[in-house]
Amino acid sequence: MSPESILAIAVLYLLLNGISFFLFGTDKRRAVEDRHRIRESTLIVSGLFGPFGALAGMKLFRHKTRKPLFKVIYVFLVIHLALIFALVWEFFPF
Repeated sequence: MSPESILAIAVLYLLLNGISFFLFGTDKRRAVEDRHRIRESTLIVSGLFGPFGALAGMKLFRHKTRKPLFKVIYVFLVIHLALIFALVWEFFPF
């Protein structure tokens, strides 16, 4: 895999996590303002693809931290960490 490909994947991954963070922040703001909310399913799917951003949004905005369904974000995070570790191990063996 070329360095350009790795960079493109890393940028995409950061973008997905940023979008997830933004969605959690937006939903919290809308909740406080009593406006139309973002669907929970949308937040969960964003957490599937961007668990770091979702968890950061949950913690920073204190949003959806008590809902049992959103504990799945931690599972997504562990899966992503395992995949990242496996990819790093595969392409950059020590």
